[in-house]
Amino acid sequence: MTDIKIADAFANGKAFIPFLTCGDPDLEITEKLIVAAEAAGADLIELGIPFSDPTAEGPVIQEGNLRALSAGVTTDGVFDLVRRLRKTVKIPLVFMTYANVIFSYGAERFIRTAVEIGVQGMIVPDLPYEEREEFLPICREYGFDLIYMIAPTSHERIREIASHAQGFLYCVSSLGVTGVRSEITTDIASMVKLVKEAQDIPCAVGFGISTPEQARKMAAQSDGAIVGSAIVKLCAQYGRDCVPYVADYIREMKAAVREA
Repeated sequence: MTDIKIADAFANGKAFIPFLTCGDPDLEITEKLIVAAEAAGADLIELGIPFSDPTAEGPVIQEGNLRALSAGVTTDGVFDLVRRLRKTVKIPLVFMTYANVIFSYGAERFIRTAVEIGVQGMIVPDLPYEEREEFLPICREYGFDLIYMIAPTSHERIREIASHAQGFLYCVSSLGVTGVRSEITTDIASMVKLVKEAQDIPCAVGFGISTPEQARKMAAQSDGAIVGSAIVKLCAQYGRDCVPYVADYIREMKAAVREA
């Protein structure tokens, strides 16, 4: 349906990738947020499909998931949202969700529908690399990128994961769950070096980034920065009035990443 590719996000320098929980505070606002995010300079957007037990997430994104679920958001509702967005939004979109959401919908049906509506890939935080075959054959069949995560503890596995990576590699900057960190001390540069030795694929850093300084520092060592909790916090703080605040934040973060 679309010739948009994840590589497009990294084609013009360092990428800024915001994460949004679909349906927080409601799907109408999410739609406005995504349009505003693209206008503010986002290069790719991660769309969180809400789940009742998002194990990789800290309290901020957990609460965003609960707000969305309480508002009645479903996977089909998110798919309809993307259908509307694809009439105007031109940047790559990827889903971030949990294996249970995909299984309960039906993996083949989920992936086929995602491709049909114009989503480029998915990140499944609770899918270990070793269990990728659960979804990988279907992803290959439909040309859908299954995006892997690597952590500072991945060590010798980094080259192995990188050699099979698609789309981009999500470099987890700190151990534990998502959330704002006051300081990020991980040696991202050495993680990225191991990846590039295995495959020339973009590496974007997420988990814990919230300030322009952090984004600049992480992007300087990689191909881009991913921010979730800081944006979900703004959605929680301002509710249905959050769009201009999120747009301003993305503009500021994109400017920082561009300087890296």
